[in-house]
Amino acid sequence: MINRVVLVGRLTRDPELRYTPSGVAVTTFTIAVNRTFSNAQGEREADFINVVAWRQLAELCANYLKKGSQAGLDGRLQTRNYENKEGRRVFVTEVVADNVQFLSPAGERRESGGGGGSGAGYGFDQMDDPFANDSKTVDISDDDLPF
Repeated sequence: MINRVVLVGRLTRDPELRYTPSGVAVTTFTIAVNRTFSNAQGEREADFINVVAWRQLAELCANYLKKGSQAGLDGRLQTRNYENKEGRRVFVTEVVADNVQFLSPAGERRESGGGGGSGAGYGFDQMDDPFANDSKTVDISDDDLPF
């Protein structure tokens, strides 16, 4: 069986960080993902998808993402249900994130001291971008190209 979800979108609100009674970090946020087609009026629509991140990834998301941040993530789709205060059964579908890439430039992300979100698939700073060339010409011979 395969259960994988890959999304790129923008956060609709600041991430909400909480801790379980046993001290495990959990962060929830909603990501807006544009649809690839337009509606009858020619307008683009979006889906609003609930995301959950756990442990270190939860803390990184809470520290470096904010409303409007662009993020890419992959994870798995999960459904659960519970009984609310009125006694009604509530069904929830959400993405449990395994990996989150911070796609907004570092200056647009929430700053919380201590460096940056690089490594381990948690995001990167533009300073670490191996493809940045500072507008210099790249000298590549045709023999080096694989096609």
